This record gives sequence, C-alpha cells and structure tokens, in this order.
Amino acid sequence: MTTLPPDPAEAGPSAPSAPSAPTPAATLAAAARQRRVAESFGTDAERYDRARPTYPPAMADRILAGIPGRDVVDAGCGTGISGRLFQAAGCRVLGVDPDPRMADLARQSGLDAEVATFAEWDAAGRTFDVVIAGQAWHWVDMAAGAAKAAAVLRPGGRLAVFWNAFDPPAGLRDAFGAVYQRVGPDSPMAAGFWSRPASVQYLAMCDTAADGMRQAGAFGDPQTWRFDWSRPYTRAQWLDQVPTFGGFSLLPPDVRAELLAGIGAAVDAVGGAFTMDYATLVATAAREPTANG
Repeated sequence: MTTLPPDPAEAGPSAPSAPSAPTPAATLAAAARQRRVAESFGTDAERYDRARPTYPPAMADRILAGIPGRDVVDAGCGTGISGRLFQAAGCRVLGVDPDPRMADLARQSGLDAEVATFAEWDAAGRTFDVVIAGQAWHWVDMAAGAAKAAAVLRPGGRLAVFWNAFDPPAGLRDAFGAVYQRVGPDSPMAAGFWSRPASVQYLAMCDTAADGMRQAGAFGDPQTWRFDWSRPYTRAQWLDQVPTFGGFSLLPPDVRAELLAGIGAAVDAVGGAFTMDYATLVATAAREPTANG
C-alpha cells in the first residue's frame, strides 16, 4: 500500500469529466498526515523490531549475486530488520533513517546507523556496492531517490528496494477488512486495502520504483523479482504486529482497543491461529559503468 501523497491530477478543458486537482491546502494536509504516519513508527520501536517479519535469505543472496563488494547502505533502515539480513550474508551495512528512535535500536542490534532522510543524507564521499530499502522506498521521491543511489553506488553496484506483501486466508482477509471498515474507516488499512491481495498494490509500487530508476539514467533495465513464502501466526503474534501498521498509533485509544478486539475475534473464529502468505517483491537495477570505467 503506497502511503505517499498522490500527485495532483491534471484536469484540462480536453477532459471535463476528470476530477479536479486537489487544492494546495488539501495537498498540504495530505502531506502532513503522511508525515505523521511516517513519524509514528518510532513511537514503539521495540515492538516494530520484534513483530515485523524479516525477508527471505534467498532475496539477499540474489541481490548480492555478482556484486564484487559487500558495502551496503540501507535507506530507511528502521530498526535494522533488513540490514541484519545483509549483515548475516557477510555485508558491512550502514543504515540511514530519519527517526533517531529507530536508528538507535538499529545501533543496539549491531548496525552502524546515521540519522537523516535518504534525500538529505551526506555520504561524505563514501561509495557503496549496494543500496537497499526495505519497506521504506514509498517514503522517498522514487526518481530523486534513484538518482541519489546512483551517486553513491560504485559501477556495477545494485539498487534494490523491496516490500513484504502479506495475504491472509480469504475468509480472514474479508473479516479483517470488515473490522477496519467498521472501526477505523479513515485508517490507511481500511477502504479497499483488503479487497485484493496486497501484492497487487505493491507490484504497482515496484513499477513506480522501476520508472524512477529509468529516469535516473544511470541504471540498466530494472527488473521485478518475487519471493513467495509463508509463516504461521498465533492470535497473540498477529495482534503484536497490528500496532506497527501505518497510522495505528494515530487512532484514539478506544478505537485502537476496539480494532484489536475485532481482529482478535476474527482470528479466534478460525481457531486462534492461521498461516499468512507473503510475497517479497523487489524492484532492482544495476548501476551502469561510468564513462571513465
């Protein structure tokens, strides 16, 4: 699910039936809300680190295949979930995250981390073999982000941005959607989020990321990779993860409690446990050699 403010739609005389563009005030309000959502993840960084899933080791192996070096910068590193995966694969990982609470937890887990947005981060002349972004690239202007990645990548290096898209069993997906629609209709997790597998939405995000790589003009042809896997959840494990979703902490306490109760009841109705299918989706491209080599 993309959580960036949408680009204002263009509506001209040739398309009178098109929706009108958002007003500047509405655009600013949407941007402010998205910023509040982005800043909400660090309010319970320990839960985020504990409850959020990691990524398949096969993904890291494929990203690193053919890359001669192992210096990695993790854009939007959060608490270090993706960075630790690459560290375990033998990489030297530098995390970059705008939230000092998240970056501090990443340091506690053994990563080096610097506090900045990727756009404003100063590489100070350092270069890297791989730039990764796990569950974070939708917070970045994807064309500008790709250009920034190209500037810090060594020739032959790789930019790889990825997301975990989850898909519960069909009956639970409908039940979860009904709870969100009833209790928190303004939540980013409400509306049409549960009407189809999340991978459909994240594939669209991969397409946007690939377009950004093309616009940067420094990469080879982008590719999209998919890694399917699954993991079981108990009721308690899933309810531990739910508060880490975007916008949850911005809801009033009584709404949060009712939401958790409704989701818990839905899991209870299928026996108190379920298996979640995941698709890890990767948009990636290799840095082309420079004119000098």
